[in-house]
Amino acid sequence: MVEPGTASGAPSGSATSNAGPTVGSTEGSILTTNQWRDDPPAVEVVGITKRYGQVSACDSVDLVFHRGQIHGVLGENGAGKSTLMKILIGLVVPDAGQVIIDGKPSVITDPIDAAEKGIGMVHQHFSVVNALTVWENVALGDQMRLNPEAIRDEIGDLSRHYGLDIEPNAVVGTLTAGLRQRVEIIKCLRRSPRTVILDEPTSVLSPGESEILFEGLRRAVEDEGMAIALVSHKLDEILGATDLVTIMRRGKVVAHQKTSDSDAAGLARAMVGRPVALRSEREVPSSETDSPKRRPTKPKQEHASLEIDSVHANGDDGRVLLDGLDLKVYRGEIVGLAGVEGNGQRPLADLLSSLMSLASGSVRVDGKPIACGRAGAMAKAGISVIPEDRHDSGCVLEMSVAENLFLADPNLVARRGILDHRKMTYRAERLIERFAISCEGPDAPMWSLSGGNQQRVVLAREMAHHPRVLVAAQPTRGLDVGAIEYMSEQLRQAAAAGVAVLLISTELDEILDLASRLVVLSKGRIVGEMSREAVDIERLGLMMGGAVP
Repeated sequence: MVEPGTASGAPSGSATSNAGPTVGSTEGSILTTNQWRDDPPAVEVVGITKRYGQVSACDSVDLVFHRGQIHGVLGENGAGKSTLMKILIGLVVPDAGQVIIDGKPSVITDPIDAAEKGIGMVHQHFSVVNALTVWENVALGDQMRLNPEAIRDEIGDLSRHYGLDIEPNAVVGTLTAGLRQRVEIIKCLRRSPRTVILDEPTSVLSPGESEILFEGLRRAVEDEGMAIALVSHKLDEILGATDLVTIMRRGKVVAHQKTSDSDAAGLARAMVGRPVALRSEREVPSSETDSPKRRPTKPKQEHASLEIDSVHANGDDGRVLLDGLDLKVYRGEIVGLAGVEGNGQRPLADLLSSLMSLASGSVRVDGKPIACGRAGAMAKAGISVIPEDRHDSGCVLEMSVAENLFLADPNLVARRGILDHRKMTYRAERLIERFAISCEGPDAPMWSLSGGNQQRVVLAREMAHHPRVLVAAQPTRGLDVGAIEYMSEQLRQAAAAGVAVLLISTELDEILDLASRLVVLSKGRIVGEMSREAVDIERLGLMMGGAVP
């Protein structure tokens, strides 16, 4: 790993310094070897600094993106990656430093200016309009007279070229998260950017969809000379898709490295400044080889804490969302719900959040039936839910940390129906300390927290109710390796304390790591079940694909 003060060729994975490297001393050892090697860098940032009060989001950052290469940018939540990328597309103005595009110093005033200078970005959180069709979303921002047929043809060409098949006339609100992500990517690529920033582009894509996407991007890089900055928390994705990798920590660049010289353990250690237990390092099935700390917990009683019986539910458009779903979760166990995105995961979480009514069936907690669809009924019965999209339904970014911590039940910090701010601040401080939430205090706005700390706020709020059942939907989506490690341990501790945990995840590694029992969801129904010790990966894959052996 090439680091500040370290000779080129130092052992991989040794990054510990917080100092930033000099671009000339590091990038010189990893120059592009393609046909564009003699061209000036597509984008170069020199000494970029951005502060928010006493916090340095970016601290003298130097970084170079070359044409013809995919450059990975790694770092914990809050390391400064997103701030740097927002500077490059004109959403944030730096306090100091310079951006150089194609060898020329540039000032980027807004996203339109960035696009005109050849920089495009695919954001992690969707910016599509659900009520519009795919082609209408792709055309948003066009200043010329619209030609719907031409736009649909362009979408078809891009879809075929990059392996992002999609129906141009489909209404975006009816699409799965993975398909909506395709809309975002096509919307960016249609404008023929020379530099593309991808912020967690595969967070809602299946492994197969991710592979197809990167095959298309690799062609664009090699054939068209595009420069791609890939911001990702997935170490295997960085290792498999990039040519170079830069690691940020606490606003500084701590290392540059050729991807070919990298390994997952070294990258993770550089990201967080300490060794990290990676799921990929743990072999999955045998309970005999699991350490007691890692071994999934077993049920602590015979009757189920959560019982879902023959549940049927339809969407507003009449589509079947849940089709005779049966599921039991016992006290003290973690049940992993596996399945391809869009097979009923979101409707099930909505049902257990009191956001959906049933056509038929029942839900019981500790044997007591719950009125489905009645506001607050599930929470009152002892079900807490970590939603799959914290920005959509997990928190309110404009509110403070304290307000978000008691959003679900303001009566906990109210007196005679009026919020007691002193009481709210006191209790919020206790939760901030207990869950190690990194923020400036209870009054800090939620938007000022990193994604990992926002997720800790959601977790703290849900666990503060001492739930009987905890539903964790995609709990580590978009989190870095350190935050994933923390969240996983919290789920283990909840189960060990007797909580029935339902883990809904499209990350099979996550389920295999945490769950003692796996159930497979396909087309709104449970199609199979197996214990962790008896996992058959091939059969599991067939069930997830709807081909039940």
